[in-house]
Amino acid sequence: MYKVINHKTKTSLSGTTRFRRFFSDHYTTERLRMLTLAMDKKFIPKITVFHCINAFTENTPLPFVGGNDYEIKFIRLPCSSMVKDVFLLRAFEAGADGVVVLVCPEGQCRYVEGNIRAKKRVVWVQNLLDEIGIDGQRLSLSNIAAGDTATASQIIDDILKNMAELGPNPAA
Repeated sequence: MYKVINHKTKTSLSGTTRFRRFFSDHYTTERLRMLTLAMDKKFIPKITVFHCINAFTENTPLPFVGGNDYEIKFIRLPCSSMVKDVFLLRAFEAGADGVVVLVCPEGQCRYVEGNIRAKKRVVWVQNLLDEIGIDGQRLSLSNIAAGDTATASQIIDDILKNMAELGPNPAA
């Protein structure tokens, strides 16, 4: 270990301390994380999809069940209004790069206002994500008719393209 004298303060600094100070001054944690990810082979987006049990029945095949270029986790809820802000935040904490909430079209919810409640929660969590430094675009809400797998596939495909631009979740 070697020591260098700081001419401004007339104190000696070890090599490790100089290294830490250099990186804490010149590189933020996020920048270091992005540099590390650039060294990795390939980014595989992880998407969590919350949906009402009425959107996809047990007989309806789920869109994009698996693939080599992405990971998708489907979470069935009795109603889209059951998605709480804590569930959305925990999905990000668990490593999801993007979260999608699929709700019934407005005015067609079996529980009258379930989709409206879910929309309010999603907007609130999007604002919270923006405040804490995670992009609010990582969370989205889409209206989907029951059993419409073609629209669901398009929504998930759009989310995957968005995740390719945003990169990995900074909170993971």
